[in-house]
Amino acid sequence: MATDTPDEATVLEAWEDGLRSADPLRFRGYVPPESTEESVRTALVNLAGMKTAWIDCDFGRYGGTMGCVAGERVVRAFDRATSLGAPVVVTVSSGGARLQEGMLALLQMPRTVAAQARHSSAGLLSAAHLRSPTTGGVFASFVSLTDLRAAEPGATIGFGGPRVVAQVTGAYPSPPSHTAESALRHGLVDALVRPTRTWAWLASVIGARPWEPLAVPHGRPAVPGGSSRCDTPYEHLLHTRSAWRPSGLEWAARLTDTWLEIAGADPSVRAGLGTIDGHRVVVVAMDRYAGRMRTGAPGPAAYRVAQRAIRLAGKLGLPVLTLVDTPGADPAPESEAGGVAGEIARTLLSLAELPTPSVCLVVGEGGSGGAVALAHTDRLLMLDGSVFSVIGPEAGSAVLYRDATRAPDLTSAFRMRPAELLTLGVVDQVLPENVTAVRTAVTDALSHARVGARGDRAARATAKALTD
Repeated sequence: MATDTPDEATVLEAWEDGLRSADPLRFRGYVPPESTEESVRTALVNLAGMKTAWIDCDFGRYGGTMGCVAGERVVRAFDRATSLGAPVVVTVSSGGARLQEGMLALLQMPRTVAAQARHSSAGLLSAAHLRSPTTGGVFASFVSLTDLRAAEPGATIGFGGPRVVAQVTGAYPSPPSHTAESALRHGLVDALVRPTRTWAWLASVIGARPWEPLAVPHGRPAVPGGSSRCDTPYEHLLHTRSAWRPSGLEWAARLTDTWLEIAGADPSVRAGLGTIDGHRVVVVAMDRYAGRMRTGAPGPAAYRVAQRAIRLAGKLGLPVLTLVDTPGADPAPESEAGGVAGEIARTLLSLAELPTPSVCLVVGEGGSGGAVALAHTDRLLMLDGSVFSVIGPEAGSAVLYRDATRAPDLTSAFRMRPAELLTLGVVDQVLPENVTAVRTAVTDALSHARVGARGDRAARATAKALTD
């Protein structure tokens, strides 16, 4: 195959098929490439010791365009991988659909998507590395449905290539639009990976190579070694909100040994494939020190990456750990227009439908529906310095009394401290803020959580609150 494989990958079987386009439109000047010169080539490779299907779409071969032959090869590769129980890796640079084959070329988009869906439904992983350019119908079909995606730094990435954009809109896209960097910022790819690291990254995605530990930005709070006691509920709340307290990102770094980022467009929620004591887990962590719209307040995009991560866990049969710390979802007009309420609902639905065990650890402030979106889990744990409330007491005071100064009284009335919530049956366990103890409790919960207990706990707590 034209794209050489480095030490990490060895071709076991080149899936040569002799296919060649029949020039279905009799397009003037179109000379269909020989089978060996087609844009897409496929093979079975040994990737760091794991049998893996490889799809290579190369701009250097007929512009990387997808016509009937390319589409058929992609479909066959996914179906072969499904029958073999093998992951699929894609290396791609493409100009999109092959115009000289007209609508027959465009039909390859739904065909390849369907083949990718069959592979995904079998619980198998796929990953893609996007080189420059990756555009059009190839980007808008099977490539964008791979489970994780990386892009070459500086690559042109977009549905419409720059020349198409200029023709349609009258101007070329302005920087940084249509770049790998823009795609990463908007959660369209999960990492920027240099071509020399392509195969190492692909091997790590499919689990053939170890991941790196989660890196926390310099200057962030340290994970505490103990809990502080507060005299009043409001003092407890202020302690929970203290600037020195770690958030979900810090706890994710201390609880996991390794991490592979599942990128999103709003950093108030981070997600990743992690390992804890050698066992893989999907982690979704709220970060109250970051945010796209308002610091610590997740917007629609934050919940979308959570949903993506939870669905991936269900597909791969992995448990889910969520780490909650937010004053609440962002209620700003931009967030409302983006459908934040619907995204919270869909996040709850993704947890409700999750076929694998799930555990939530409240590490800071659990604020209203924006926090409960990640707390509908089989086991719900709280640090003893955390809180969980139907609404922030300041906002609640404004609603109930039109007087925010009554927040301290309402903090007590809401019974939002861990011990009180344990009595109400809202949570399962309260933990001291000790890393060793927390890690032991989380590991035990992930190992023993019963799928479906998430609904039972809520039903029991509700039943206790009812009178005949």
